[in-house]
Amino acid sequence: MPLPPRQTPTLPQKPRPIVVLAAGGIVRDAHLPAYKLAGFEVIGIYDIDREKAERLAADFGIDRVYSSLQEACAHDPAEVVFDVAVPAAGLMKVLKALPDGAAALLQKPFGENLEEARALLALCRSKKLKAAVNFQLRYAPYILAARDLIEQGVIGELHDVAVRVTVYMPWHLWTFLEGIPRVEILYHSVHYVDLVRSFFGEPTGVYAKTVKHPDTEKLASTRTNIALNYGDLKRANISANHGHNFGLKHQQSYVKWEGTKGAIKATLGLLMNYPEGEPDALEYCTLDEEGNPSEWQSVELQGSWYPHAFIGTMASLMRFADGETDELPTSVDDAFRTMAVVEASYQSDASGGTPIPE
Repeated sequence: MPLPPRQTPTLPQKPRPIVVLAAGGIVRDAHLPAYKLAGFEVIGIYDIDREKAERLAADFGIDRVYSSLQEACAHDPAEVVFDVAVPAAGLMKVLKALPDGAAALLQKPFGENLEEARALLALCRSKKLKAAVNFQLRYAPYILAARDLIEQGVIGELHDVAVRVTVYMPWHLWTFLEGIPRVEILYHSVHYVDLVRSFFGEPTGVYAKTVKHPDTEKLASTRTNIALNYGDLKRANISANHGHNFGLKHQQSYVKWEGTKGAIKATLGLLMNYPEGEPDALEYCTLDEEGNPSEWQSVELQGSWYPHAFIGTMASLMRFADGETDELPTSVDDAFRTMAVVEASYQSDASGGTPIPE
């Protein structure tokens, strides 16, 4: 039997206070609950809508609401971490306002296209920011546990990663997505692209098709297939359909890893029956010496994607900023590579695929 897999990130020895820049739904639903669970202190919050910031401050016991972005960014960069939770279109403005050398956790995606990502990366480097992007799915308890099982050698050599999402997403909750040219890959499947990269490294190419749905005419594509090229012995596939409005029975949301000695499946309950969600699950199966599969074993999970995964990205940045580790898994440099795969996916989609011979 394998050792019980680790499901929690390493926390900083001395957490820095956090300054939150933005007071949107993701901050209320995930960032602040995660920081409360981890014991991270939030000392102030800013939003262009001051009333929204004041409501969050009251609900989460935050002492200070800043009157301006400049006031919020006036802290000593060696003393705090900035949680930059603004949409991609607002990242450049906020990064310019941060003090040089600051530690900052940026909302994903890292820009709305690769050109923006390149400019954001250059700015982070010129300001010597210790910056990471909030690709927090890497730190969801079931992902941490699956990674630990794989590192223990439980399923042998990993050669297959598949993500399948067949759910109904209430897109009306995010009106800012209406009218923009890129939706599904940039704002959702980017998580899975980043996740696959964290297991397999850099793909040599990508094949992708992303399409709209007749029920969401105001949105760009909301359904996607992506195949990442890792050569002849590894398969990486992402399939996402957010328009399955036919009840819960046949909804699916999972990540599956297959190796030479076994397999692991994580059920991402958050996305099913959204926003109420369904239970998460993590199971694994191993092969005996004759190649016969065992019964699938369940791992008791401690937490979920929301809010627990958001502890990991912030903890990682805090530890890096204070020299406890020289690794920053979701650094802006690494996030740029994820954005490069996203860009290649849209280019693949635009190409229309290989023409079929006559």
